[in-house]
Amino acid sequence: MPNNAFKKAAVYLGLAEQGVEEPQTDKQRATADNAAAETQALVEPQQRLGAVVTPLQRVTPTRVVKQQPMSEILTVHPRSYSEAPQIAENFRDGVPVILNLAQMNDSDARRIIDFAGGLVMGLNGHIERVTGKVFLLTPEHVAVSDIAEEEAGNQDSGSFFVAPRQ
Repeated sequence: MPNNAFKKAAVYLGLAEQGVEEPQTDKQRATADNAAAETQALVEPQQRLGAVVTPLQRVTPTRVVKQQPMSEILTVHPRSYSEAPQIAENFRDGVPVILNLAQMNDSDARRIIDFAGGLVMGLNGHIERVTGKVFLLTPEHVAVSDIAEEEAGNQDSGSFFVAPRQ
């Protein structure tokens, strides 16, 4: 009796036809049944041991920001990109940050805005342009109202990332 794995491999490679079985004799069937019975007798039930299960995705601990009434807003006038960690630390702690980029050159200002955009996205916050080079970063739990927008009938005037509707 040919080995079943070899038979499957031969069928896969096209060397044999699928579904064509060679007739077995009574002796071959008896030998196969005895081999299966011996194998079953040799297998002992294994004890179940507690094993550590590793999750498919690593769990990253996140810092929980307490939902406190807002009592502080940080205004930052960065002169270089090296001041970005100060912005991130305060924003991560739930403090809204006003970024005034008027004193920075355009290339560093773009880098700070890219950094702030990633920071805001990573911590589920919001970023809004207040004036040409002033931006407001707000954490998830802080809502910002715009009176001029409310008076204009809630027309979408756009934000830093969204162009105004035409």
